[in-house]
Amino acid sequence: MQLFADATHVAALVTAGQADRLPILPEWGELIFGFVSFALLYVIVKKKIVPSLEKAYADRTAAIEGGMHKAELAQQQAQTALAQYKAQLAEARGEGSRIRAEAQEQGAAIIAELRAHAQAEANRITESAHVQIEAERQQAMVLLRAEVGRLSTELASRIVGESLHEETRQSGIVDRFLAELESGAVRPERVGQGA
Repeated sequence: MQLFADATHVAALVTAGQADRLPILPEWGELIFGFVSFALLYVIVKKKIVPSLEKAYADRTAAIEGGMHKAELAQQQAQTALAQYKAQLAEARGEGSRIRAEAQEQGAAIIAELRAHAQAEANRITESAHVQIEAERQQAMVLLRAEVGRLSTELASRIVGESLHEETRQSGIVDRFLAELESGAVRPERVGQGA
């Protein structure tokens, strides 16, 4: 009832124009209700929402720091892999140079060996050719002696007028004539003139 009386009293004051109070200020009951509601909301936010937000912030921070740590590890691993790659590349280049040098040395040795073999083969062929030429020369000399002997016997038989075809006689005369020819005692042009 009191509330009703106060409300009529305020209504009377407002109508009379005597209201000293500002209409914007809340009543004490509203003010206390507002403070209690605010405190209750503050406690709920502080106990329930803030920890979950802090946890989300901590998780996010940990994820970022973990990502940065992983990136640093990946960077270190990449640097290590690059260093290993460069070392392997340098080693491969050195190995390639060594193999190339060995191949050149082996090539030079093979060329020298082939030259020596070719020279020996050429010498063998030359020696064989000299032997064959000497054998053919000897054979030609024998054939030439026989032919010269036959021709000279025939010529001498015609000149002398008697037969000089006996073999013993013929070979003795031919051998003597050829020996004189080789020694230079008889010149071939003199023989032709005497005939």
